[in-house]
Amino acid sequence: MTATPHPSLGAPGQGAAADLGAAADLGAAGGPMAVRLIDVDAGYGDRIALQDMDLEIPVGALVAIVGPNGGGKSTLLKLIAGLLRPWRGTVEVLGAPAGRESRRVAYVPQAELVDWSFPVNVWNVAMMGRYPRLGPLRQPGKRDHEAVEAALERVGLSDRAHSPIGALSGGQRRRAFLARAMAAEADLYLLDEPVTGVDVPTQEAIMELLAAEADEGKSVVATTHDLAAAARHFRSIVAVNRRIVASGSADLVTNAEVLARVYGGHLLMLGDRMGVLDDSHHHDDASGSERHFHEDSRGGGS
Repeated sequence: MTATPHPSLGAPGQGAAADLGAAADLGAAGGPMAVRLIDVDAGYGDRIALQDMDLEIPVGALVAIVGPNGGGKSTLLKLIAGLLRPWRGTVEVLGAPAGRESRRVAYVPQAELVDWSFPVNVWNVAMMGRYPRLGPLRQPGKRDHEAVEAALERVGLSDRAHSPIGALSGGQRRRAFLARAMAAEADLYLLDEPVTGVDVPTQEAIMELLAAEADEGKSVVATTHDLAAAARHFRSIVAVNRRIVASGSADLVTNAEVLARVYGGHLLMLGDRMGVLDDSHHHDDASGSERHFHEDSRGGGS
């Protein structure tokens, strides 16, 4: 991964590009890139959310995007997913402009952006991951059913396949959406706060699955406000606050200078210990209207 480096931080968004500190774990230098942003600005209406973004994420990476709420983490995922167009600059995903290879990209939104009252069961949520491959007229076939069954088994929800999504616990709902992503057989996973608000065993189970996907050559990019989880579970970090402030190996989040630059006044110092004062339910945009159960209910299995 290439971005504004640590430890020579400079001003946010400035400084020469450098290889990520954990490059040995992410593939050889000059290898294929899953994501490339070049000189990107983006925002909502007339309000800028991200600017001067230059970033490269190699194939097979397991990357956490950290930073204060409102700092652009979710916006960065939407740019990569092709859900938001940049004001300027270039966003390339899997070797093509963002959005062109959407069938190879699985995007998992924040839990509070989902309408959990929508009348759909766990099987149909997972089957939604197959829809980009089906097109508007085809019905799911044997291969699609096998992919959904395998995904539900991997996340431990085979016995809840026919349960309404709204009847699940918070951790089970996260795993159902992860099953949707895995059923898509994507090459790039984009997850917005996938382990926020879940218990430790669920967090461990989700991250074990994502690490396994990265080990198989898939690329995983996830936002998180949990710095301890970022250091423990991810191999690389990109710290964002409107710009890329720093990037490096996972232990970057233990560096006081980096955290001070990223979080500013949100950083609380208690002796030699650091904490971040942040609201995990604040979004980059203010619409509050994004929902993610508006696909049709093809796929049966109920």
